Amino acid sequence: MLFNSLDFLIFFPLVTFFYFVLPHRVRWVWLLVASYYFYMCWNPRYALLMALSTLITYLSGLLIHRANQVSDAVKRARLRKLWVALSFTSNLAILFCFKYWDFFWNNLEAVLALGGIALHKPVFDVVLPVGISFYTFQALSYTMDVYRGEVEAERNPFRYALFVSFFPQLVAGPIERSKNLLHQVHERHTFDAQWARSGLLLMLWGLFQKMVVADRVATVVDTVFNQYTTMPAWAIVLAVFLFAFQIYCDFGGYSNIAIGAAQVMGFSLMENFRQPYLSRSCGEFWHRWHISLSTWFRDYLYIPLGGNRKGKVRKYLNNLVTFLASGLWHGASWNYVVWGGLNGLYQVIGDILRPAREKLCSALHIPTKTLVWQGVRVVVTFLFIDFAWLFFRAPSFSTALDILAVALSGGVAAGPEFTLGLDAPELKVMALSLLALVVVDGLNAAHIQVRDYLLRLPLPVRWVCYLVCIYLILIFGIYGPGFSESQFIYFQF
Repeated sequence: MLFNSLDFLIFFPLVTFFYFVLPHRVRWVWLLVASYYFYMCWNPRYALLMALSTLITYLSGLLIHRANQVSDAVKRARLRKLWVALSFTSNLAILFCFKYWDFFWNNLEAVLALGGIALHKPVFDVVLPVGISFYTFQALSYTMDVYRGEVEAERNPFRYALFVSFFPQLVAGPIERSKNLLHQVHERHTFDAQWARSGLLLMLWGLFQKMVVADRVATVVDTVFNQYTTMPAWAIVLAVFLFAFQIYCDFGGYSNIAIGAAQVMGFSLMENFRQPYLSRSCGEFWHRWHISLSTWFRDYLYIPLGGNRKGKVRKYLNNLVTFLASGLWHGASWNYVVWGGLNGLYQVIGDILRPAREKLCSALHIPTKTLVWQGVRVVVTFLFIDFAWLFFRAPSFSTALDILAVALSGGVAAGPEFTLGLDAPELKVMALSLLALVVVDGLNAAHIQVRDYLLRLPLPVRWVCYLVCIYLILIFGIYGPGFSESQFIYFQF
């Protein structure tokens, strides 16, 4: 069930209505049933897979809690590590089988073929379960949080199941932490009109990002990437530039709808995007982009590897390993690994060159505190990040190199039949919607919260703004055949 579908437009108000009407003691049961129904609308059988991951991590939490009661310190430490290891191993094994099986065997076949050894891949033909990377990481974070003593082990298996399956953020995040969401499952939520209005407005903005901006930009991006051998270089550069905004509005739109939907019901989810393209360095970008995932890798991989506590070389190695793992998390393909590696390499090189850069700016008397200089840094950072997006968007690493080669060679001259997939009026709508996005992000970055400002307007003016937003989405939103909804990009991860 997609957020931009008619089904969700019916499902969400009904779930919210009965959530607040039902007695507090059964509300969580209603949400659990609704969450599993939400997931089973895609494929009922794969709900069993999510239930299995939930059961494994739930039991691991109880076993770690029991191990904490052991008086012998050596035995206690050994048991705690054993249950954590089993939880991670079993969950990651499930993820491997469903997401990385083909990738692993295809690469193993290729390596062995170099030595003249033929290997036939075992047949394991399955569909990648929607959201498996998200709910697996969320469940694993609970295991680690219990191990670290940051949360108590949840005794009720069904309340814990709601934490893993909470429908607003189930299939594409934010990847919530047990420290934030699990205790909210126990809390009594009363309907707050102001809180609900704010959540609905955030959902409306998310729908605008997805349907008006992302899906319209996708037409240009898909047209160019599917026909790159017949495209001029400027069209390829434009498509890579636009893809940065497509994926931002697509995934950021999903996150905003998820956060807003949860807020309507009284839940608070973590922020997932914070004006990422206004970052002044690649390191800052990853503090603003997909925050729930980047902090997950920081807390559960980078820091356990040693973080920056074991010298510069180890710090850089840990950084690269973390970003390579992040790239592999996104997809079982080398282009994702290269994308992650590039983002890690940017930060390593940036950190190495920082002293020299600061000395050069000082020697040239460049006023680094000025708005102009900060603007230059934003543009340069965007260019580096956008170049890496080429490898993310291309269907394979070899295709990304081909696209890059065509762009560098100048491409093909645009003929009379050349098209970007949109006519002139549609291109104008795209440009205006991108401008609206930039303005809103700029205002929010300047601590002028557009949503809070709208909510303070007089009631008649506020409703005019609401109706205008709804009208823009209905009229300028992109629909498929028969007004069907388009899938979100991150559903494939």
